[in-house]
Amino acid sequence: VQLQASGGGLVQAGGSLRLSCAASGRTFSSYVMGWFRQAPGKEREFVAAIAWSGSSVRYADSVKGRFTISRDRAKNTLYLQMNSLKPDDTADYYCAADSSRSTWSEWARRSRYDYWGQGTLVTVSS
Repeated sequence: VQLQASGGGLVQAGGSLRLSCAASGRTFSSYVMGWFRQAPGKEREFVAAIAWSGSSVRYADSVKGRFTISRDRAKNTLYLQMNSLKPDDTADYYCAADSSRSTWSEWARRSRYDYWGQGTLVTVSS
């Protein structure tokens, strides 16, 4: 499995960015796909996750109402639309895939994800 994240950049507070993650190497029908982020000096934290098949999603409280996770099955691509960005959203953002049929309550656990893409840096200026 290969995951290639892109779309990061520099944006002013209140602005928007859309991250993409191109997935290849496997059929992802039973997978959960997620986004995590890691700010300098901090632990990597959960942002959002979505079932590749079906409509279930989950968000961290800190991004709920501002970020939207989605996927395009035909393009094998995962997205994260980020609106109303804040300086606290500044971090390296990572996409990840969970092949272990985790339950919804486990989706926020970093340890459940067995494939990771490289990070894409998002910087939000005040």
